[in-house]
Amino acid sequence: MLVKQELIGKIKDYFDLNIYETKVWLALLARGVASAGQVASDSRVPRSRTYDVLESLEKKGFAIVKLGKPVKYIGVKPPLIIEKLKNNVAKSAEEKMVSLTNIRDTEEFSKLEELYKQGINPIKREEFSLALKGKTNISSYLREVLLNAQKEVIICTSAEDVSSKIRLFKQMLDDIKQSKAKTKVALFGDERLIKKLSDSLQVRIKKIDVDAKFFIVDRKEMLFYVSKDSNEKSKEDTAIWINSEFFSLAFASLFDKAFEK
Repeated sequence: MLVKQELIGKIKDYFDLNIYETKVWLALLARGVASAGQVASDSRVPRSRTYDVLESLEKKGFAIVKLGKPVKYIGVKPPLIIEKLKNNVAKSAEEKMVSLTNIRDTEEFSKLEELYKQGINPIKREEFSLALKGKTNISSYLREVLLNAQKEVIICTSAEDVSSKIRLFKQMLDDIKQSKAKTKVALFGDERLIKKLSDSLQVRIKKIDVDAKFFIVDRKEMLFYVSKDSNEKSKEDTAIWINSEFFSLAFASLFDKAFEK
């Protein structure tokens, strides 16, 4: 069985296998049903290692033992492997979520909070601003800020940005509703897309000629995107969080004027 080394390398990475496991699985797929000796011959994996590799693949769900003598193996077809791996990832993520949630109830977590609140130089939220990098970091911090909203949240971004992250924005608006704060949403972009988003999110959205992305909470704090989403992988999202009532009020006033036009 001649398989290009490039393909072996990619399959190895895609399915998180080692080189021997990849070669043996490919040999099984090519043969359909094969004995350990046939697999060793086709895959060019040392026969002394083939039995261990086949056992490993069986445990991982990539191979099945065919009943009878001599013992033969069947390679599990790729679509079934994909579904199995997806289920494993989902199960692992769910277990991790439960584990992380349970950490809050531990004594160690209480000590962490105590260190944060009563340290030698305790951090006061109103005394600093932050530079945030990366979509995940920005989204996590933004959610925390929005959950603390009491009166009003101003959202300004592009229609394309909301459209590409419709589920995230829906969750965001639901969080704001739970806090009973009012929401002002203004989008830059195609008017028809804005109308469609307004219907989908069930919120009044106004078209605005301001190509910027920012969130203002209670006119006291603001999260402003310095660099917006880009197709260039080398560019990383960057946002500045500013906890300044003076700055937020000034910016909100400019927004109001553009919003009312």
